[in-house]
Amino acid sequence: MAKTKTKETEADVYEFINSFANSEQKKKDSFELIEILQDITGEEPKMWGPTIIGFGSYHYKYDSGHEGDAPILGFSPRKAAFSLYIYSDTEKSNSILSDLGKFKMGKSCIYANKLADINISALKELCIESIKYINEHNECSCRKKYSK
Repeated sequence: MAKTKTKETEADVYEFINSFANSEQKKKDSFELIEILQDITGEEPKMWGPTIIGFGSYHYKYDSGHEGDAPILGFSPRKAAFSLYIYSDTEKSNSILSDLGKFKMGKSCIYANKLADINISALKELCIESIKYINEHNECSCRKKYSK
């Protein structure tokens, strides 16, 4: 069975942003996203793999038997656009997307060119909905803040 490649590391989040983000605006947006996601989760930012900044963690196990750990919320300041790992496919999340702003949707990832394209209130609401979903379906560090 394949092993999960994206794991929490000891790399410095701020060094990563300063060396990886390809513009001053992307750096500024990254630091703002850290504040937003840290405030929502109550967790410190950690590097997951070489390019993902994650907050908290949860353990997942699929019916196939594949299992691993992942950040509860996260993002990466990629060259073309931010990859936001903040989405769970729920009815409420899907309704929030209509207010989110200018973005593209991947399978479980939201791509936004810059933070100014995003409605921050909708982003926060989407994050909270995702945490609630993860809390209900997985064993996670979010239980202490977002229990039923």
